[in-house]
This record gives sequence, structure tokens and C-alpha cells, in this order.
Amino acid sequence: MNFEDFRLSKETMKSVSEIGFEEPTPIQVSAIPIILGGRDIAGEAQTGTGKTAAFGIPIVEECQKGRNPFAIILEPTRELAVQVAQEIYKIGKYKKISVLPVYGGTSLERQIKTLQRGVNVVVGTPGRVIDHLNRKTISLSDVKIVVLDEADEMLDMGFIEDMETILKATPAERQTLLFSATMPQPILNIARRYMRNPEKIRVNTKDVVIPKIKQLFYEVREGDKVNALSRLLDVEDPQLAIVFCHTKRDVDEVSMKLSQMGYNAGALHGDFTQARRDEVMHKFKTGMLDILVATDVAARGLDIKDVTHVINYSIPQNPDNYVHRIGRTGRAGKSGIAITLVTPREYKHLRLIEKTARTVIDRKKLPSQTDVIKAREKNIIREISGIIAENKHAGYIKAVKELSDSYGLSDIAAAALYTSYGEIKERPLEEHGEDAGTVRLFMTIGRKDNIKAADIVKSIVSEANIPFKKIGKISVFEKFTFVEVPREFSDRVIRSVNDIMMKGRRVKVQHAKEKSV
Repeated sequence: MNFEDFRLSKETMKSVSEIGFEEPTPIQVSAIPIILGGRDIAGEAQTGTGKTAAFGIPIVEECQKGRNPFAIILEPTRELAVQVAQEIYKIGKYKKISVLPVYGGTSLERQIKTLQRGVNVVVGTPGRVIDHLNRKTISLSDVKIVVLDEADEMLDMGFIEDMETILKATPAERQTLLFSATMPQPILNIARRYMRNPEKIRVNTKDVVIPKIKQLFYEVREGDKVNALSRLLDVEDPQLAIVFCHTKRDVDEVSMKLSQMGYNAGALHGDFTQARRDEVMHKFKTGMLDILVATDVAARGLDIKDVTHVINYSIPQNPDNYVHRIGRTGRAGKSGIAITLVTPREYKHLRLIEKTARTVIDRKKLPSQTDVIKAREKNIIREISGIIAENKHAGYIKAVKELSDSYGLSDIAAAALYTSYGEIKERPLEEHGEDAGTVRLFMTIGRKDNIKAADIVKSIVSEANIPFKKIGKISVFEKFTFVEVPREFSDRVIRSVNDIMMKGRRVKVQHAKEKSV
């Protein structure tokens, strides 16, 4: 089926073509004709199935311009409201449809001024829409279409009463479109109370999840999870990955450990201010961060098209969460990989998720040390090939020629790689704490000096000129810090970092065994 089969206006078809839609997705094939026919819809579909266009195209086609909104779309989060508003605007570009995202954390006055000028479509979070209703700065008296998008997410965030309040503020003869990844009882109750004989549409979990998302699990001991995650990241080499944890503490700990191990990782959880959240999301979307470590709550409303891997560092607490999490990859017809780390005691819970979500999660053996080394070698070869192709190495050719008088080219190249990447080896998962090749250093700076592990890493890398992947566990206490480094680099770190200024104070560094604490 093609978009032409929907008999859309030439303006909408031009927009659809410009956006790059080639053929409608299953949810669009099912929903668009029904919505254009004026029927209510209760659609069970995940994020990433194309449902925004499924309701956005009919809204643009049917839109009647006036001073008050023709349609209102409710979204659970600010990010999703902005994103959906942008897509509706693109679809309605040639019909000159005006769209306003309405959400908290931004200027209320600016939103009021835009509403006073007249808006065709409002896309908002329930809380801010209620705020405008209470202030009488928005009128829903002319609304013809209401969309409840990601309804189960809004339920989880406590918006159920707000949703009902907003529905009551719209005309009884309106058309209501409900979309949800799952259909818990409170959502079914809303459909029964506020919708008129809705057409039920369901994009099977199997249709969405299994063909596009490769689902795997690895059984690991709790204490081995970080090292197991490291191995998987090395071997899988994701373009963009989201790592899910249960708690904010886990998010902070995992993201910090990944950063210490040299991965480009950032954290996201509910304690973040909106400004910091926006900063982290911008870095992740633009590729400045490769790995986003997040809680379920913090990840609500995220829609990033190029996420290649979702990794459940903590197994989802219920099957609905599993469906939501893995739906963050495999977007827009692309393939994706969902990986779950499972401890032996969680095995039964994994099987419950499989049964409830009607899917199969394949068991795999963790990559071996040899697999990891091969993967790293492959990445190094790719990076070096890119440097040569772009002729970035030309400035070093003179030095290579000078060295070639005494050494073979293979030795010179291997030594250069060692300088850049360090020794290629992998610590076994069974090993814990300080090993024979690692020493612990004592630093006279701590939390009271407002120091963080990232500051320690930055100072050691810049002053001692060692790869940051070589820096091991960092333990920051109130008045001092312990840092683990390879024995071969310990003297260099002490010489280079001892007596430097950090956070406005001079820092002393020595072997931990020389200091009794």
C-alpha cells in the first residue's frame, strides 16, 4: 500500500514526500482510513511504529482553521510534546497548519500570547494544559479531535485525572484517538467512559518487536555486571546505546564506572534539573555521548531514531517496562538489539516477561577475553584506516623515517599503537579488586574539596599522559581519594600529579600502603 491510496490532498502528499516517508507502516495502514472516516480509535502500538503520522496526517487533512484549537494532543513528557509538535508542523507545512507545544518549565506568557493569536493544533503535557484551562487562556470548545498518546505512560506518571479533566473540557461530539503500548485497566476504563464505540487496532508485539529487534540475555553474577557490560560494549560496538538501571544510585555508579573505563557515557535520572537533562539529551542525540545510562522514569518520552542497542543492566520489573525499554531501538524500520543481563535468581522473572510479552529472548554466552581483544583490534584497525584515508598522519612521517633507521616498521607501528591504546588485555570476570598488576594511590583531596571522580581522571590523563582506559577504580572519600592504576604507570602518576593544584588546593600523591588511614 502507498500513501497515494489514502487519497490525501496534494499539499499533504508533498509534505509526506519531503519528510521521506516511503510507504505507510502497519499502524498507519490500519488507522489513517478509520480516522479519516470519523471513527474513534483505541490503538495498541509501541513508540516507534509510526503512530505520530498515523494520527498526524488525518488531523492535518481534516483541520478546520479558526481562532481556537481544532485538535489537542496529550503527551506524557516535554520531549515528546516538542517532537510530536515538530512532526505535525512538518506534515501540515503546505496547509499552513499552526502548531503549539505546551509544557512546563518554559515561559507561560509566551504560550499565552501564541494562543491568543490563534493555534490550530495544541500538543501538550496534561499538567500545563490544565494550567491554561484554569487560567482560561485556552479554549477547547471548538476541538474536533483529541489524541491521548502514550496513554499508559501518562497513567504511570499520575496524569489519569488530568486526562479526564481535559476530555470533559472538550465537546462531547469530538473524535477521540487513544494510543498506548499496553492497555492496563485504567486506560480501558477511559476508553469505555469517554469514547464512542472505538475501533480497536493492535499492532502485535511480535510484529513490532521480534522482526526488527534481536533479543538476547546473558546470565551473570551481580558482582560481574559492570565487567560483563564492558565486554558487551567492546564486542557490540554500538553506535548509540541506552543502558537501563532500576535506581538513580545504580545509574550514577554504572555511568561513573563506564567513564572511568574509557567509555563515552552519561547519566540521566529523576534528580536532574531540566537544564541538565536537556544538556545530556543534546549530547546523546548529537553523538557527543555514545552511551546513555538511565532509569525508566528518566527515559520516558525519549524518541531517538539511531539507538542501535538497549541494554537492561537491571532486568525490567514488569513485562510492560520490557516492551517500553526495548522499543527505544529498532525505530523506523531499522534493526536493533536488546540485551538483558540476568542473575541466576532472576531467571524465572525473565521467563515471565517472555510469556507475558509473547516473545522469545535468546540466551547467549558472554564474549570471551579473546572475543574482546579481537573486537578491540578491529576497532583500532578501523580508526587507523580512517586516519590514513584522511591523511591526518602526514606530520609524523618524518619521525617514522628517523625511527626506521634503527627499527622495523612493524615494531614502530606497534609501539605507536601501544602509546595510543595501551596494552590489549582483558581482566577475567572472576577477578575483583586490586590485581597483581594494579596498585592503589592515595591523594590528599576529597568530597569536601568538591572533587569528583571525573576531575581525578582528567588530571591524571592530562598530567601523566596515560590512556584514561588505564585508570581503574576511584574511591572519593570526605578528605582523601584512592585511585587504582597499573603498576607500570604508578611512578609516572606520582611524579606527574604530586603537588599539582586541583580545585584550588595543592594535592599530594603517594602509594596507599605508605599511608595509614
